Amino acid sequence: QVQVVESGGGLVQAGGSLRLSCAVSGSTTSFNAISWYRQAPGKQRELVAGISGGGSTSYADSVKGRFTISGDNAKNTVYLQMNNLNPEDTAVYYCNAVFLRIGRPPVDFWGQGTQVTVSS
Repeated sequence: QVQVVESGGGLVQAGGSLRLSCAVSGSTTSFNAISWYRQAPGKQRELVAGISGGGSTSYADSVKGRFTISGDNAKNTVYLQMNNLNPEDTAVYYCNAVFLRIGRPPVDFWGQGTQVTVSS
């Protein structure tokens, strides 16, 4: 069974940095894409950043220039480096791993989330 585990969240002051990790295990193949989402209290979950198995990246406008997503294929782990954090970045951050399957619809797995709190 595929497991997705996030780590690295915490409390940081505005202007500070955190690095989140997303470790994927239990699959016989590498993931095809991993995305970070976040959900603040009372708000919908939103896409923050994504990376494909080939290394292509994308970012939400709100985090461009501040967040960097990167991957370590050997470790099946993806990182989200978050710099210059502000209180609006406070949310639970979730990792979503997508696996493509030949002849069948893709399947995705979610982690349990990690809390990021930015104080002003």
